[in-house]
Amino acid sequence: MTARIGVVTFPGSLDDGDAARAVRIAGGEAVRLWHGDPGLHDVDAVILPGGFSYGDYLRCGAIARFAPVMESIVDAARGGLPVLGICNGFQILCEAHLLPGALTRNLHLHFRNRDQVLRIESTDTAWTHAYGEGQEVLIPVKNGEGRYVADARTLDELEAEGRVVARYLGGNPNGSDRDIAAITNAAGNVVGIMPHPEHAVEALTGPSLDGLGFFTSALKHLTGASA
Repeated sequence: MTARIGVVTFPGSLDDGDAARAVRIAGGEAVRLWHGDPGLHDVDAVILPGGFSYGDYLRCGAIARFAPVMESIVDAARGGLPVLGICNGFQILCEAHLLPGALTRNLHLHFRNRDQVLRIESTDTAWTHAYGEGQEVLIPVKNGEGRYVADARTLDELEAEGRVVARYLGGNPNGSDRDIAAITNAAGNVVGIMPHPEHAVEALTGPSLDGLGFFTSALKHLTGASA
């Protein structure tokens, strides 16, 4: 059976349609999930898309963290459900304490929008095993509050446990600690990434096809898990 990947829409989400399209291009079934509906509708994985949930009026992701759908996602993620948070979705995952640290204002205080080279550091997650460790990929980045920060102990733990998923190469676009672009939880089912892999899945609209691996990884993971 085709894996069902839920894509959540919050008020202010911008890239939910792009994430759903990426799922379909990868070969999955995209299931639209509404922030006010706690039901996950039998999805096999969830994507929290980029955008400005609730207008980022309080703090990025801080209001979305309390949406009814997030209560279900937090419980399911702790039970092993694969969850990918992209940009604002990464911020929501940190606010929901599914991932450590926080995303803050870019160090230079400017919005940054460019195609960004990343190095894949971990292929042991549900969302990255289609890549090779150390593989360099080109994926767009667009954020004003994309600087990943954490205390030194947390950063050391992420490094020691192999939980840094990707780093920025060729310049850090937002001042993130240790050039971190993506991290995972200890189980490897929850990944937060600041750049936008869903914008690099087809030649017509993206700078590369390098983002597709995040979505094909999840589908292969789910196929293996259900075999």
